[in-house]
Amino acid sequence: MTPRAATEGPTEIEYELEEMKEGITSSRGSRLALLARNLDPCIGRFDGRSSRAKALSRWIISPDGRWYDIWKHTILVVAVYSSFFTPMEFGFFRGLPKKLFMLDVAGQILFLVDIVLQFRLAYRDPHTYRMVCEPSSIALRYVKSGFIVDFLGCLPWDVIYKVCGYKEEVRYLLWIRLSRVRKVAEFFKRLEKNIRINYLFTRIVKLIVVELYCTHTAACIFYYLATTLPASMEGYTWIGSLKLGNYSYTQFRDIDLSKRYLTSLYFAIVTMATVGYGDIHAVNTREMIFIMVYVSFDMILGAYLIGNMTALIVKGSKTERFRDRMTDLIKYMNRNKLEKEIRDQIKGHVRLQYESSYTEASVLHDIPVSIRSKISESLYKPYIENIPLFKGCSSEFIHQIVIRLQEEFFLPGEVVMEQGNAVDQLYFVCHGVLEGVGIGEDGTEETILQLEPNCSFGEISILCNIPQPYTVRVCELCRLLRIDKQLFANILQIYFVDGRRVLSNLLEGNESNSRIKQLESDITFHISKQEAELALRMNSAAYHGELNQLKGFIRAGADPRKTDYDGRSPLHLAASKGYEDITLFLIQEGVDINLSDKFGNTPLLEAIKYGHDRVASLLFKNGAKLGLSDAGSQLCSAVAKGDADFLKRVLSFGADPNSKDYDHRTPLHIAAAEGLNLIAKMLLEAGASVFAMDRWGNTPLDEVRKSGSRSVLRLLEDAKSEELSKFPGQSSREIQEKMHPRKCTVFPFHPWGSEDEKKEGIMLWIPKTMEDLIRTSKEQLNCAGSFILSEDGGRILDVDMISDGQKVYLVKERDTTAK
Repeated sequence: MTPRAATEGPTEIEYELEEMKEGITSSRGSRLALLARNLDPCIGRFDGRSSRAKALSRWIISPDGRWYDIWKHTILVVAVYSSFFTPMEFGFFRGLPKKLFMLDVAGQILFLVDIVLQFRLAYRDPHTYRMVCEPSSIALRYVKSGFIVDFLGCLPWDVIYKVCGYKEEVRYLLWIRLSRVRKVAEFFKRLEKNIRINYLFTRIVKLIVVELYCTHTAACIFYYLATTLPASMEGYTWIGSLKLGNYSYTQFRDIDLSKRYLTSLYFAIVTMATVGYGDIHAVNTREMIFIMVYVSFDMILGAYLIGNMTALIVKGSKTERFRDRMTDLIKYMNRNKLEKEIRDQIKGHVRLQYESSYTEASVLHDIPVSIRSKISESLYKPYIENIPLFKGCSSEFIHQIVIRLQEEFFLPGEVVMEQGNAVDQLYFVCHGVLEGVGIGEDGTEETILQLEPNCSFGEISILCNIPQPYTVRVCELCRLLRIDKQLFANILQIYFVDGRRVLSNLLEGNESNSRIKQLESDITFHISKQEAELALRMNSAAYHGELNQLKGFIRAGADPRKTDYDGRSPLHLAASKGYEDITLFLIQEGVDINLSDKFGNTPLLEAIKYGHDRVASLLFKNGAKLGLSDAGSQLCSAVAKGDADFLKRVLSFGADPNSKDYDHRTPLHIAAAEGLNLIAKMLLEAGASVFAMDRWGNTPLDEVRKSGSRSVLRLLEDAKSEELSKFPGQSSREIQEKMHPRKCTVFPFHPWGSEDEKKEGIMLWIPKTMEDLIRTSKEQLNCAGSFILSEDGGRILDVDMISDGQKVYLVKERDTTAK
């Protein structure tokens, strides 16, 4: 870096970076390494050093870290207490409670810990403003600055005082601890720089704290002067000779500590104010000497307080703020050597803002928001209603735009927006004229449009998320209204119908301009994106039970039948959470009540899964179905888990208790095998058959005999006897076929045939003989065929070999030969 002469003041030095030479080839000198060192605050300090130094850097504390910030505020609280307690300990040493000394000891321990942390605390170099993380540099800086004072402040001076034979001179060293006041001063300095806190308030609080602390310290010293005289002379002190009314302070040591401190504080304040009532005054020479010094200090303190208050009042004026701002701008322009044209524009704009005082938003800061909204509506609504971009929009939408507008003035020649820049403000013209200028690749300018009152600009860039397509330049003095891009986007999300109307108006209003008409695809894409986002927000509202918000979305144009990426509609989510009011509202809106998501779940099944009986009943009454994609497997799984509640609900809402899984096992098979008496009884009451056979020909009775559950065996045998009584003289297999006939699907092609040969099949009840199955299949399919094949290509000779729901294939002899 090389210095160059500053334009203002001999002490100002400016720096500019030297141009990097292209010939640098080393890794340390590369641009990438330089960039990495600038980004990481601790990189570059340990380059080329030992691994031990790098290991030490891991123990360095960042001053901006969250944990150190907590520790810093903790030490601040302790410093406030220590600053208050140190004068008390000095003056009231012989009368303080022991609990306060214990708190003081705890505070000293915390300050010792803080000393240790200071040796590991990184700091910013005041010249380069880079973070220094080298332990030796940190330690050297702390030792040179405040280590000695901090260490002396942590010494146990009360113990040292006793060891030294109660010499009062030793106790004077206790005042070293007042160096901790600098932490409080640093806190106020940070507070003054915080723009979120009023500066005037911070300064006044600081001045009050300074005054109170000075009087507190003086009160403790006044009491110290009275207590350090011999006991025989304590009557010749300011407090020993004090008499207020009939009360005498002769034996002041026996008075309560709070009353002694209050009396001392009263004496200090009265002396500082030099009121001179005469009730409290100096008695001996020491007191007179201290009061003279104290009053002299009070004159300086008073001048400091009055001067600061006066400066605050003067600084608060608008003229002073304008002068300060203009002074800073001039320094900035001189330092950066800005061109005269830019200087004139900056000064003219600031002067215009100052002279147009009625446009300042600060004037209305103390007025309630509701009144400010009415003022904005009265001033700006007539302009916004006539903007073509908002043609046909609702009054609520217009109101939301109006109350968020800000007013600005621009001088002729100023550029409000430049072509190719990102735009974060939408402008509306109230008074004046502007022009839209398109700049070609060769630098030539072309006037695209003229912006007069009731026009807007910036909307294309904001709505389509693209750079500004043309430059906007002021022709005459303009009064513009603007709204922030994020605020405008938030309003569009809430008023979706109005948002689509705005986009449509944008397309219609720019049909004549071929350059802007090319953005039609971007606007269409933006509309579809908004619809998708609104569908997700609507599902979120249904999931969290926000009925009013859901109604607002639907009123804004959202489609309640839209689904998310999992195919779940708002009705799915409302049913799963048990929101009866939202479920009823969505049913009334005409949503698909039997829509299945990608997992095969319907809203009714969701309500049943999570035990929402009222919602499930409401859906069932309105025609909802379970829609179990694999009822047998789901019911068998519920029985295996012992989920009797779920099983009871699905059976009550129409699930088939004789549904089979991939092994043709019914839920009763699983209940019998597991010995679940309660579930087996529930299934039998729902119509489950004890004669149902799995793929191995086992019935629930066979399963219960294997499990050995006597209660379930008796239950099933009773059910078997009851079913046999209904069909006298017939075997179990015949009863099973009558109650639960088997079916199969017959296809008229070879199972190994090509895709072109595949045709539609037909589902048939399985007859008693194979001949009947072949004949019926030929009649229904209207094709020729002589035998039946399985999916594996095996010839089926007996109908008993065909299981319920199996796929079979009717083929001719030559088909088999060809294969």
